[in-house]
Amino acid sequence: MDSHSTADRILLQLKSRGPQTAQAVADAFGISVMGAHKALGVLGCAGLVRHEDVAEGRGRPRRVFALTEAGHRRFPDRHAELNAELIDMIRTSFGEAGLGRLIAEREARQMARYALVGPGDLAGKVAFLAELRAAEGYMARLEQDADGTLLLVEDHCPICAAASACQGFCRSELDIFRALLAPEAEVTREEHLMAGGRRCTYRVRPKSPDSAS
Repeated sequence: MDSHSTADRILLQLKSRGPQTAQAVADAFGISVMGAHKALGVLGCAGLVRHEDVAEGRGRPRRVFALTEAGHRRFPDRHAELNAELIDMIRTSFGEAGLGRLIAEREARQMARYALVGPGDLAGKVAFLAELRAAEGYMARLEQDADGTLLLVEDHCPICAAASACQGFCRSELDIFRALLAPEAEVTREEHLMAGGRRCTYRVRPKSPDSAS
């Protein structure tokens, strides 16, 4: 396996799956644990990966590897600095009301685009929504939890700088998901990048016919 492609794939694995042991990395790519340690060491020297020893009971602690901030920045951010600067200019020139109108306009356009989710069962709707979000750079996917509820998982936020400058973007996206999947489902955000999470995760719980009416 080419060393450059291995490094890129390991970075993607850590981005999408969170902290991993060298054994887990080795299993994911069919390489030896020694080879995984070597690749992770190179990424660590480059400042893209860090490690932490996690104690579990009386046994030896597990060493897990995760992306650093520099590692996260290897993924596209849609001209983050420019977006943040433009938001600051809008706030300065037009106040919070002007910024609110911008968010409302973006929300309306997203609603029009996501309206393609259309009819069908709830899982199909969320799966299609995940496809649309993935195409926009959110690294989105659908998962199903052990209790049967659906999870819309987004491993990357391409508008992270904009959301940092104005939390209204995050509130707007949650409102959009709730509106799209109403009245048949309840949507709650369980992980949030802006709140220190490693990703954004939305739990979609079906409502009973009585509560949805």
